[in-house]
Amino acid sequence: METFVKSDSVVRKIWSDSDNILFIFGACAGEFAQSKSVDWLFFTGKLPKDPIGRLFSTVVYAQQIIFEEKRKAERTLDNMKNIHKNVENERGYAIPNWAYQDVLYMLIAYTISAYELLNQTLSTDEKNEIFDVFRRVGLKMGIENLPTNFAHWEVHRQENLQLNYANSILTNQLFDAYRTHLGNFRFSILLSVQDMLLPKELKNAIGGYRIPNLIGMTKLYKYTKHICPINQLKFYLLPVQYRKMLRNLHRN
Repeated sequence: METFVKSDSVVRKIWSDSDNILFIFGACAGEFAQSKSVDWLFFTGKLPKDPIGRLFSTVVYAQQIIFEEKRKAERTLDNMKNIHKNVENERGYAIPNWAYQDVLYMLIAYTISAYELLNQTLSTDEKNEIFDVFRRVGLKMGIENLPTNFAHWEVHRQENLQLNYANSILTNQLFDAYRTHLGNFRFSILLSVQDMLLPKELKNAIGGYRIPNLIGMTKLYKYTKHICPINQLKFYLLPVQYRKMLRNLHRN
């Protein structure tokens, strides 16, 4: 059976671990909020009403692509493309291509940086493999003008960070929604994750908050996370209604 992502792929390794997933989407939450196209995320009203749930639904889609056989994965991508097209039709104009690029690029960036923070440095071949998997996702989604290799992606990613992000009223509204749904303590942990993973160009949004320095604890967790009950701590970083969802995302 042909799969969209090879069974021994580093992408599967990374996305089977709920620790990595939490950190990937913690960082993505910070980047989403600063996109100049963040208004698209507010159009249906679903994101600010349930930002954690929306992020989990995105993870589910990602895992369906990464772990399913090729035809099912491609159907999932077609479905995602149609969902976005329906939103575009309802609103009356298209989501810009650069906004699609940025979502794809943040998945590449934080798949790499979250894994390296919590585990070990990835080789050049592994980074190229991560890029290749998500590039194929982008091509199937119809995203245009994608880089052809990891080195070109690094350059394009840097260009997009300079051009496509800015703090706005919607940025503040989304961070307020995160704090409302997580509570102050969990929100502060989210900010710490973002402080560790966001590129310097995107740290302005969290600059006005009090951010706990959890780098030391993160390093300790890196070496002890396989020990019970330490490996259960991550589930308490989320409100109770999302803990089962996170457990279901963890794959042995």
